[in-house]
Amino acid sequence: MALDATAPHRASSTAALGLSRGALELKRFFRSREAVVFTFALPTVLLVLLGSVFGDRYEGTGVTASQVLAAGMVAAGIMSTTFVTLGTDIASDRDDGTLARLRGTPMPRAAYVIGKIVLVAVTTVAQTVLMLTAAVTLFDLPLPGTVSRWATFGWVFVLGVIGCSLLGIAISTPARTARSATAIVQLPHLALLFVSGVFVTPASALPTGLVAVASLFPVRWLAQGFRSVFLPEVMVRFEIAGAWELDRVALVLAAWCVAGLALCLTLPILGPRHR
Repeated sequence: MALDATAPHRASSTAALGLSRGALELKRFFRSREAVVFTFALPTVLLVLLGSVFGDRYEGTGVTASQVLAAGMVAAGIMSTTFVTLGTDIASDRDDGTLARLRGTPMPRAAYVIGKIVLVAVTTVAQTVLMLTAAVTLFDLPLPGTVSRWATFGWVFVLGVIGCSLLGIAISTPARTARSATAIVQLPHLALLFVSGVFVTPASALPTGLVAVASLFPVRWLAQGFRSVFLPEVMVRFEIAGAWELDRVALVLAAWCVAGLALCLTLPILGPRHR
């Protein structure tokens, strides 16, 4: 079988087009004040407001409720820049004809997806830095002091970003208009944050029924993974299972990455606008 000598060139060309598309996506994002404020401000404002209310310390730990909240709120920031951003952006591109115009150009669909990945990567890192800065400055959240904890932060972050991004791409499909996409995306977004224990400290205070529902989705495990990174070991007894369960965190997040990819390959993500 003859090898296709043009394949490497096509791949590099697609990557270059994707990076150019990513630069365009970033310019468009930062020029939209509403998108910037909602994406970056909402999770951080919630962190500051709720963290100021939850000031009590966990007896015998020296850890405040605001620090527990801040650790879990990193997951909320990731959801905002991945799931919400992609769910609404792709639906908007479909609604205003952007995707239809792109289908009429030589640019491969993969370049469009790469552009969205660049957008999500930059905004998610910026959001995480912003939230951690606020948490360290206002609530004395200690940063990880060991390499192993930073390594845990790294794989939880990467799996969380991939899984939530793929789900955001998938959920953009049923939206018939850009306006309806906001409702379709925001309802599960906010519901998952509440039932997953992000806004509740300790998470073990959640009703059993909500715990069972939250355990099926990645947000609970994402928040739990981050708490294992930023909180001292003494806080593990306040988790739902009395353990960090990092093996289960990795398993569930990886499973959602696979499920999200399967959905994206099955659904007509970049197909024509709904009629």
